[in-house]
Parts: sequence; structure tokens; C-alpha cells
Amino acid sequence: MTLAAPTLRTARLRLRPFTAADADLLFALHSSARVMRYWDSAPWAERARAERFVAMCGKMADEGTGARVAIDRASDGAFVGWCGLTEWDPDYRSASLGYCLDEAVWGNGYATEAAHVVLRWAFDTLDLNRVQAETDTRNVASARVLEKVGFVREGTLREECVVNGEVSDTWVFGLIRREWQPSAVPIPAP
Repeated sequence: MTLAAPTLRTARLRLRPFTAADADLLFALHSSARVMRYWDSAPWAERARAERFVAMCGKMADEGTGARVAIDRASDGAFVGWCGLTEWDPDYRSASLGYCLDEAVWGNGYATEAAHVVLRWAFDTLDLNRVQAETDTRNVASARVLEKVGFVREGTLREECVVNGEVSDTWVFGLIRREWQPSAVPIPAP
């Protein structure tokens, strides 16, 4: 079963499938030490990683395991990051949410807006029952994004990964369909 990456819109954002032309933008995003500060992998040092990321997005769609979309600002078409679902399981009606945004747009609500529209797609179109997300416990901004869109912190995975040479804890968040409130985050119509 395939899972085509959708094109989704809000008043401020357009979320669209990745193309090979996005490799340079992805490399710039993921090669930033500040953007990758709380990730369990080092900033990218070679552009080929971006090409593999785009290829993996296509493979996930073909295999039906997830869908990642590029996030462009509607006003000028500028690439600001990505958002998506991985580990999609139609039998269990579950998936994991992830996102990564350029530090130049942090604090503008774009992550919240993108996560919200992807969750709306997940619950309405994919008929998911549960979406999970994880974040480094030091990444309070990401935790706040998850809370704003309705996630509940369910626990802590102690010393779950190593981030930049430091052992790190991870918060696990969950959002269940019956607790989903699509109007909780106001997203203006396109």
C-alpha cells in the first residue's frame, strides 16, 4: 500500500511533496548545528545526505510507511522546513509525527501550524487513532509545539540517546483521536 505525500495549505503555509530540487535547501537546514542541536545525529556534512533524505521520502511513500512534506511560506514560497508522519501502521491506525524548521523562522508559530494541518490530515484522511512524537527533554520549544496541538506527555525514556556526545533523555508524547481538537489551534483558511 502506498501513501502519497499530500499537498496541504493554511493561510501562511503550503506543505507539499519533496522533489529532487529540494536537496540544497534540506542540506542547508540539516547542516546547521543550532537546528540539529537536540537531534540524535550530527549536522549533515555532505550534500548527499539531503539527496538520500529525498529518496527516503519517496521510498516511505512507496512502501506506505510514512509521508514527509516540505513546508513553504505562502507569502513568498520560501522553504522553511518539513513535517511528516513516519511509522504509519494502518492496522494499528498509528504513526509518529516529526518536524524540522529553519531557525530563521523559529517563534513564528509555523511548526505549530504545520503540525496541526498534518494532524488534521492524519485523523481525517488516514483515520488514525494515535499519533506519537518524541523530543529531547532539553528541547522545551518543541515540547511546547506538541502541547499546543494537543499532545500529552506520557513519559520519559531515560538516557535514551546520545546527542552531541551527551547522554540525553527523551520525552514521549501521544495524541489520541478522541482527544484531538481540530479547532484548538486556529488555522486560517487558505
